[in-house]
Amino acid sequence: MTATTLVTGAAGFIGAYTCRALAARGSRVVGLDNYNDYYDPQLKRDRVAALCPDVRIAELDLTDRDGLAALFDEHRPTRVIHLAAQAGVRYSLENPHAYVDSNLVGFVNMLELCRHRGAEHFVYASSSSVYGDSAAPPFSEDQRIDRPRSLYAATKAANELMAHTYAHLYGLRATGLRFFTVYGPWGRPDMAPLLFSRAVLAGREIQVFNHGRMRRDFTFIDDIVDGVLGAADAPPRPAGEDSAMGGPHRVYNLGNHTPVELERFIAVIEGAAGCPAGKVYLPMQPGDMVETMADTARAHADFGFEPATPIEDGMPQVVRWCREYFGNRC
Repeated sequence: MTATTLVTGAAGFIGAYTCRALAARGSRVVGLDNYNDYYDPQLKRDRVAALCPDVRIAELDLTDRDGLAALFDEHRPTRVIHLAAQAGVRYSLENPHAYVDSNLVGFVNMLELCRHRGAEHFVYASSSSVYGDSAAPPFSEDQRIDRPRSLYAATKAANELMAHTYAHLYGLRATGLRFFTVYGPWGRPDMAPLLFSRAVLAGREIQVFNHGRMRRDFTFIDDIVDGVLGAADAPPRPAGEDSAMGGPHRVYNLGNHTPVELERFIAVIEGAAGCPAGKVYLPMQPGDMVETMADTARAHADFGFEPATPIEDGMPQVVRWCREYFGNRC
């Protein structure tokens, strides 16, 4: 039987692109998503229709243990790419229980199924948010992550500890991926690349936090998917084997290693849109980080990760997609 990869969060931004990339290289792919209303579910359905229409996606919640078990028993995935989670730093201040349900309870459910159903590799989404106040850029995987600035970040740090525990107790090979501000067409509408692009195109003002004194390691979706597949294809050695990779659990930064000033980022959007941005400067938002920057040396050494898309190439694609999908014109 052909090996199966299960992708959770398959209707999400990174998930749908990952499903497309796996299907394009002939892999058998099964998806899972609950199509929740954190943002418009229709965007998720349209994304799937555009990017991976031939991938079967089960509509299922991570807290549904019986439903998850039935899905595993039906498809017997040998590899799980777990991208489903409740996302968003600011929303975690408003609805903390959503993060507990999806990111903690749901994560343990996935670990347990991978353990008991014999999955060979568990790849999961972490976040650059885990670095919080503990580290100075460029952020290295060896830096501390014990001072998160939001509940979202705390749940992602907890995921890494849970995966480490399962790897060492049960030999589950696990790889965590710390994503750094992923953007591209079909992206999340709650993140700055789409928020700013849509606002500029519609002639609305944009909110610029910390008075614009912020830097982000914006990473284009194609580069991120290359990293996801590279990590998935290079699992840690099984427990007990002598391994230069450091045992059955590994964590990698997936970022562009090139932080961009927020004002420069806005200028690129203005250039692509052909119209100026109206800016409202505001103080720092609770839970946000002033700067993110990925040290990607480990990912480069272990599976050749080499992001290649600057914002000058990536953001015009986002602006063009916003024009086409949302119909905004300035």
